Amino acid sequence: MAQQAYMTETDEGGSDPEGRENRIRRLFARAVGGWRGDRRIWRRGLITALVALLLAAVMAAHSHIPNAIGNLGSLTETFLPWFGLLIPVLLLIALVRKSATALIALVVPVSVWLSTFGGLLFDKTGSGGDLTVATHNVNADNPDPAGTARAVAAAGADVMALEELKASAVPTYEKALAAKYPHHAVVGTVGLWSKYPVGDVRPVDIKLGWKRAMRATVATPSGPVAVFVAHLPSVRVKLEAGFTARQRDKSADALGEAISDEKLPRKILLGDLNGTVNDRSLTAITSQLRSPQGAVGDGFGFSWPASFPMARIDQILVTGVEPTTSWTLPATGSDHLPIAARVKVDTTAS
Repeated sequence: MAQQAYMTETDEGGSDPEGRENRIRRLFARAVGGWRGDRRIWRRGLITALVALLLAAVMAAHSHIPNAIGNLGSLTETFLPWFGLLIPVLLLIALVRKSATALIALVVPVSVWLSTFGGLLFDKTGSGGDLTVATHNVNADNPDPAGTARAVAAAGADVMALEELKASAVPTYEKALAAKYPHHAVVGTVGLWSKYPVGDVRPVDIKLGWKRAMRATVATPSGPVAVFVAHLPSVRVKLEAGFTARQRDKSADALGEAISDEKLPRKILLGDLNGTVNDRSLTAITSQLRSPQGAVGDGFGFSWPASFPMARIDQILVTGVEPTTSWTLPATGSDHLPIAARVKVDTTAS
């Protein structure tokens, strides 16, 4: 009798696999029990379904959102990846409401988000390359310029650009970087430090009235590279005016024209563009250059604000060279994170 009782108890549960399967079936049946036979699952959640489809439309057709009112299109494109956070919220609402219609509608924004940003969820970093570059908006009010310079240099960059250089802090940066970078040039509030000779340095007019952009030729062992350093004007989000970026957009067009006029085939742009590569207002630049972060980076590479990065407004953009990896560096005393990339200058080599 004892043996029979023990066998019966085991058959109903315990560690028996069949018993565990029965428990799983019961739990599943409870979860979906409220849905089965409920004809209202198709009528409930219509508003949630409509919001899901609207979200998909915004993400898929963001380029058609007009900039005429408060630069709404550019604002949307700046924070476009974050629209995906609405998907789990809508999913929770659909589940609570027990709406089959809303669940099916959610397939659309999920598909749009994954097709647009899904590739950034995976590490695409490669190996190789013969030139490492970095850029950092050091913040004019940085309390530790020497420490910031050393932190960025520790990444092992061969060429490094710094933006928002205060004139009084330039000697501090020069002293901190002199040992690793024997060649450098500063134009206005931007500077370039290099392990290789730097020549043909000249300012780039980005229609500001003062100097915040430059170009130089860096004589790398694999050949000359035209390196641009730029700090485009800041943008503001104002309740009464929306996303104000008129001066930034004007400067972006001027910088794009300078890059187009460059004769050297190998070009690298380093700097704070105050915009993401999704922002249509930077098309004059991004139509000519590509982002190593998008091609061979790990993740989104957000760089601002340093305390809680929400957008990649600091950029490394290239053409005529082959990117192999891209990454974001640890925080410094700035409100931006430094970023770096490695590229192959000698693209004819195997």
